[in-house]
Amino acid sequence: MGFSYGSHGFILILVAVSLLALGEAKTVVVGGSQGWRYGFNYTDWTLKNGPFYIKDTLVFKYDPPSNTSAHDVYLLPNLWSYITCDFRRAKLVANATQGGGEGFKFVLNQWRPHYFACGQGANSSHCNQGLMKFFAVPWPRWHF
Repeated sequence: MGFSYGSHGFILILVAVSLLALGEAKTVVVGGSQGWRYGFNYTDWTLKNGPFYIKDTLVFKYDPPSNTSAHDVYLLPNLWSYITCDFRRAKLVANATQGGGEGFKFVLNQWRPHYFACGQGANSSHCNQGLMKFFAVPWPRWHF
């Protein structure tokens, strides 16, 4: 019982290719073709599109404000602020107009949790309803 030498070689090739992929930063549109919008599950999206690495760029694309909806992007300071949608110490990183066109780009440049949320809606309802928030913990890149 065990692996043949051929299967060991194949596994080594897979590991090598995986390690090489870690060296290149990627650009990812948050929400994919759906963009940054109300009613989309960003937690599921993050699980399907991660992991993220330091120097990866997240692009937030959303329509400019209209009579019915506006969006923005805040960086919340900690897990408790994220869970409770407390924007008191949050940093606005993209206002309601910055998501148009090519979108707003945010580079994950630190190895720490990044908590993102939309502060729009009555009483920050876009965040409070759990629909426009997610977090990413970028991993360091290893170069060989």
